[in-house]
Amino acid sequence: MEQSKILRLVDHTALSAVTTWEDIARLCEEAVRYRMASVCIPPSYVRRAYEAFGNELAICTVIGFPLGYSTKESKVFEAENAVKNGASEVDMVINLGDVKNGEFDRITEEIREIKQAVGSKILKVIIETCYLDEDEKIRLCQCITDAGGDYIKTSTGFGTGGAAAADIELFKQHIGKNVRIKAAGGIRSREDFETFYKAGVDRIGASCAVKAYVE
Repeated sequence: MEQSKILRLVDHTALSAVTTWEDIARLCEEAVRYRMASVCIPPSYVRRAYEAFGNELAICTVIGFPLGYSTKESKVFEAENAVKNGASEVDMVINLGDVKNGEFDRITEEIREIKQAVGSKILKVIIETCYLDEDEKIRLCQCITDAGGDYIKTSTGFGTGGAAAADIELFKQHIGKNVRIKAAGGIRSREDFETFYKAGVDRIGASCAVKAYVE
């Protein structure tokens, strides 16, 4: 399988609590070299990365990450600030408490307001599948569709599990035609990348793409 086709889907990711600027710079250089979709980095590095690499690649960051239980107003501010600093994509985490409370209207409204905050920039919505049953996943497909989210994303990579091919198939059955799919969490080997590529995802979030395909 042609590695370049897969690498072009990758959001090259570094979100560790101890990520340094040296790590971010190397990540960006690799993303440029291998023509990856974006780099996904902590909000505190967005402006610096944009100033250094913004003409060469898309910069993605995370909102309400990784637990999702920030207030809606906090997430909206984070999203606005990220875009102001140069992010062209934001990956937000939903409030899983709202899911478990059955308050799907609140989730839809939160996604809608964050999408309004980012405007034409890409909004990916992380639902953290490892904590959800099938009905909850289906309901969230509808929330994201109704709210105008651009992507449904499986996982933060910080939960108890990551992306699963079965969830990709479920999403494909229930998302709207304008919603795309990002698989993330636990994708480390060449086999993992190719599994999700064949499943038809539009993005893959991972920190190990270079190790899997180049080193």
